[in-house]
Amino acid sequence: MDKFKILLQYLIPQHGLSLLMGKIAESKKSWIKNTFGNWFIKQYGIDMSIAERETIEEYETFNDFFTRSLKEGMRPIDEDKKSIVNPADGKVSQLGKIENGFIFQAKDHLYSAKTLLGGDAELAKPFKNGEFATIYLSPKDYHRVHMPMTGRLTKMIHVPGNLFSVNPLTAKNVPNLFARNERVVAMFETEIGPMALVLVGATIVGSIETVWHGTITPPTRDKLKVWDYPVEEEVILEKGAEMGRFKLGSTVILLFPENSIEWERNMYANAPTVMGTSLAKQN
Repeated sequence: MDKFKILLQYLIPQHGLSLLMGKIAESKKSWIKNTFGNWFIKQYGIDMSIAERETIEEYETFNDFFTRSLKEGMRPIDEDKKSIVNPADGKVSQLGKIENGFIFQAKDHLYSAKTLLGGDAELAKPFKNGEFATIYLSPKDYHRVHMPMTGRLTKMIHVPGNLFSVNPLTAKNVPNLFARNERVVAMFETEIGPMALVLVGATIVGSIETVWHGTITPPTRDKLKVWDYPVEEEVILEKGAEMGRFKLGSTVILLFPENSIEWERNMYANAPTVMGTSLAKQN
């Protein structure tokens, strides 16, 4: 059955399916939004008591519900000046050392930081022997992504690619999964050096957005697209501030330079993450 599920990933029209689901998720017809939304809440056991709006009827579309905001104070940000906080609710897929430019995906599967960041060797250089964290957001999770630490935006890259599912089964069986899926790379300059924050698309992910740009995908481009942000533009986001969101599903990957951080002891593969809690400490 697992082999069949993986084969199906290669056979389905990934982008076509994602566009179709994106249109359905943006429908303002109440019977579509309410029926699908209530089923989704029940199916995935979503705790609506922590949401700013607690019933599906209060949302304009399914995507409005999916990217729901939380009540004030539900995700306090760790105030330790040395803390680097979890960017999202979810689960650690993998975490640890980048070995000579290669990142661990799953047993027998590595992928390169250079490819992940769109093929720019200079951009990947600071992370050659750095640290990485891969955080998987399941359908039930809060789907806004926040800053792990204060940073100044220097570059954004939209990398076209596939839209494989990014669940644990696919991560174990599809080589170079995160470096072949469509993704948005955001590069920040921080007090510990450069930090990469990568939003990875997936099957039926209708859209990836950032707070400074808005919707980046769709449309899906044929070629890599780069935006540079010079110092004078001063796009600075504080620790804990929202930086982007997924409309359906996906994964966040963080890259840090060598000897810049130390992971918290309670952060390891399969550990749950709560946005705003400490992921690591600055060295």
